[in-house]
Amino acid sequence: MTSSIGFPILTVITALPVVGAVVALFSGKSARAVAVVTSLIALLLALVVWTHLPANGSIGLIERAQWAPSLGIEYHLGVDGLGALMLVLSAIVTLISADAADRVYVRPNLYFFFVLLLEAGLFGSFTALNFFHWFLFWELSLIPAFFLIKLWGGPNRGRAATQFFVYTMAGSVALLISFLAVFLATGTMDFVDLTQMASTGALGQVVTAHLGAVMPWLAIGVLAGFAVKVPMMPFHTWLPAAYSEAPSPVTMLLTGAMSKMGVYGLLRIALPLFGHEIAGMRTWLLVLAAITVVMGAWAAAAQKDLKRIFAYSSVNHLGYCLLGIFALAIPAAGSVIQANQAAALNGVILQMFNHGLTAAALFWFVALLEERSNGLRGLDDFGGLRKPAPVFAGLMGIALFSSLGLPGLNGFVGEFLIFRGVFSLSWVSASVSVLGLLITAAVILTVIQRVFAGPVSDKWKEFPDMHGGERFAMAPVIGLMMLIGLLPQLIVNSVNPTVVNLLSQWRF
Repeated sequence: MTSSIGFPILTVITALPVVGAVVALFSGKSARAVAVVTSLIALLLALVVWTHLPANGSIGLIERAQWAPSLGIEYHLGVDGLGALMLVLSAIVTLISADAADRVYVRPNLYFFFVLLLEAGLFGSFTALNFFHWFLFWELSLIPAFFLIKLWGGPNRGRAATQFFVYTMAGSVALLISFLAVFLATGTMDFVDLTQMASTGALGQVVTAHLGAVMPWLAIGVLAGFAVKVPMMPFHTWLPAAYSEAPSPVTMLLTGAMSKMGVYGLLRIALPLFGHEIAGMRTWLLVLAAITVVMGAWAAAAQKDLKRIFAYSSVNHLGYCLLGIFALAIPAAGSVIQANQAAALNGVILQMFNHGLTAAALFWFVALLEERSNGLRGLDDFGGLRKPAPVFAGLMGIALFSSLGLPGLNGFVGEFLIFRGVFSLSWVSASVSVLGLLITAAVILTVIQRVFAGPVSDKWKEFPDMHGGERFAMAPVIGLMMLIGLLPQLIVNSVNPTVVNLLSQWRF
């Protein structure tokens, strides 16, 4: 069951957070240190995975063993550029989330136990290539997230946690029903085998022969499951409450990593298996994607709570990923269309990473604001903080401009590639979605003006700036935003072979 590098690294990286979680549970006040060290080791392993990908963009580091063959269940792991990048992102976000959670005084051992279990769920979801195995980790990530909101959240945490659980569980049920139908017809749950069948049209023929004309309904079920997780409007209503009521370090995990599970599922499962059916619904899906982009930004503009502003902004930014994904679902009639598909898909994958990094950093800054102001985080609660806290204002300003999409920072590159591809594939939806960019710019500039600009009130004249430890912790994140903004080829060169390989397998 060893991979191509000589040992089962994907199994190790998935099991590591589980071991760390058990250790943290019995570590008392040292639980945060255990979580930080475990996440740091996981990040190093993720980087090893990233540097050992097949050059042709195919799935590598494969680990395979029989589990329950009669039930179509197999222990099958593997990653390509998409999966490896999500491993790196999950490790980074978990590490900075654990580092940001230095004010967890109530049952810290249990808190970091759930954080590390959530990391294990993320790793398992991004490496599993069999539906049964993948679904276990998909659900595993839901349980610790629920308890992190329920036990350590704000005043309305009970309702927010329940809403989060019910919505995501409903999406999971839709996924499960659809895949059970596929298994009944084909006898396999393996993503690689099913993708190969779909690429030749055999999957639709087999399912139709056994179950009738249900492929469009199965596609709708799969899309609904992932739409809730992303989330796509109108399946987003759980998100503002969950993000605002969760502790800020937990919100970092929800937006920085968990939301990417939905986008990843669309790319790993929905398009490869149901590309033909999605192409038939393309117009309506593009409408929903454009609505997610524009209305997400518009809803952010109407908020006064910084966490709710960034929560709706996350909906807006992930809407760009949906726009790029659904625009792909068009038969490639020539090299020009294929080049535009490749640009859009490269942009989607880069946007997944960049949004995860930037959004996690923004919620980290919100956590620092709350610590320094006894829990205040309203848009009008501050003002003029640039004077007493210039380093804080400067570093958070970089993260805000990254979210805005300023050229030279990481947020620009993914959005540029998405629009570069989508404008040729669906110019109407791209043109409408540009409104989201304009509204987002207005939202971000308003935050900068209200929080950092203007006169300083007497209340905030002694507002503490970031101390040395906070600057040291934040510097790599900010540095990575600038590095990717200037040298996006560091990621694109590794991801593009995977993009080409994926597009060659998909049948629209």
